[in-house]
Amino acid sequence: MITGRSFCTFLVLTLVACSSPGARPPVSSAPILANVAPPPAPPQNLDLDSGEILARAEVTSPVLVKHVLFGWAELAPDYHGRLDPRAAKRTQADAARATADVAALLRANPGSIDALVTKFSEDPGSLTKEPYSVATDAPFVPEFKNLALRLKLDEVGIVRTKFGYHVIIRVALPPLDPLESADILARPPAPGPFDVQHILIGWKDHGTLKHARAEARTKPEADALATEILAKVRAGGDMAALMKQHSEDPGSSDSGKPYSVQTDSPMVDPFKDLALRLNVGEAGLVKTVFGWHIIKRVPPPPPDPLESIAIMKRTTTAQKVKVKHILLGWTEVHTDDPRGKARTRRELEKLVKATLKKLARKGAKIEPLMIELSEDPGSANTGGSYDVTPDAALVKPFLNLSLRLALNEVGVVKTEFGIHIIQRVE
Repeated sequence: MITGRSFCTFLVLTLVACSSPGARPPVSSAPILANVAPPPAPPQNLDLDSGEILARAEVTSPVLVKHVLFGWAELAPDYHGRLDPRAAKRTQADAARATADVAALLRANPGSIDALVTKFSEDPGSLTKEPYSVATDAPFVPEFKNLALRLKLDEVGIVRTKFGYHVIIRVALPPLDPLESADILARPPAPGPFDVQHILIGWKDHGTLKHARAEARTKPEADALATEILAKVRAGGDMAALMKQHSEDPGSSDSGKPYSVQTDSPMVDPFKDLALRLNVGEAGLVKTVFGWHIIKRVPPPPPDPLESIAIMKRTTTAQKVKVKHILLGWTEVHTDDPRGKARTRRELEKLVKATLKKLARKGAKIEPLMIELSEDPGSANTGGSYDVTPDAALVKPFLNLSLRLALNEVGVVKTEFGIHIIQRVE
C-alpha cells in the first residue's frame, strides 16, 4: 500500500496518525491505589461501552485524549503478531475486570492517567504519555473517535474496539513552550500543501526516537542547540547541510529532502500546525513528542520531466476510481527493491518511455507489466488495484493524478517512492 509518510504508527489507528505534545508530568501510582472503593463487577455480557456519553449529539473537535488499552487473547489476529504478552494470557472477562478497575481509579483521580498508562496500557503509542489529537476527520478507529469527541474535559469513558477495551480521558491543551514560535502559531492556517524542511533535535527521556545524540543531551542543552540552529537558518544557512549535521529525523536528515504538508497529512499536529502557517522562506520552532523541530518552508520543486503535467492541471474527474500502477525507482528515489537502487536516471527515463509505449498498444494489459517491472510490494506480484478517493491514505501526488485520469487513461507522476505509471481501470 502506498501511504503517506508519517512519524509514528499506533495500534489504535486504522491508518497512520500521530499524537500532539504536552503530556503532564508522570504521577506516582502509589497514592492512587489506596482509598478507592472497589469498582463494581463488569456486566455479564462484557459490554462496558459508555453508552450515555456515546449517545450525546454534541461533539467537540479537535480534542486531546489519553487512554489505557487492554486486549485479550482472542484479538491476536487483529494485532498481526504484535499483541502484548499480557493480553495473550488474558481472557475477555479478565480484560473487562481490569478495564473497570482502571476506569474507577481514573475517575477518582484524573491526574493519575500517566501513571496508569505506564503501568497498564498495551498501546505502544500511549506509552509516550503524549495525548492523541482527535478530530472528526482523524483516522482513528471509529469507536475510539466517537467516544473521544463526546468527552468533556477530565471526563472518563470506556469503549471497545477491535483492539480491546479503551479507558479514555479528555485532557486540556498544554501551554506552549516559551521557545516555540508563538507569533507564527497564532496565525490562521492555510490548507497547503506546502513543502518544508526540518531539523529534529531530541533530548534524553523524551519521545520515541532514541537517537544516540539525543540520549546524551539534556532538555536545556536541546533548547540551546535548537535556538542556535534556528538563528542560523533564519540568517540564510544551508538547510540541507544543517539537516545532515544536526537532524535526528531518519527520514530526511541525510537527504535534505522536504516533506509535503497539508491539512490532512498524517503528521504530529504541532509539526503540521507550524508548517501550515509559515510563509515561503520563513522558519520557526515547535516542540512535538519527538523533540524540537526547526521548520523552514521552501518553494515547491519543479515537476519532473516524466510527469503528466497536462493531466495534473485538470480538475478532479471523479470522487472514486480504481487504478493499477507500475512503480519504478532509481538511485536517488527508490524503495528497497534492488532494481530501483541500481538504476540510473537515464535508464529510468528509457524504461518509462518504453513501458508507456507498450501500454499504448491496442489491447495492452498493465497487469503483466506490473508483475514484471513494478517495485511496489503491495501490488507488484498480484497485479492488484487501489481504490482511490479524495480522503484515501495514499501519497498526494499518486492520489491527485489518479483522480484526474479518464477511464483506461495512463499517466505518470513522481512521489517519494519513485515514478508511478498509473492506469485508471474503473
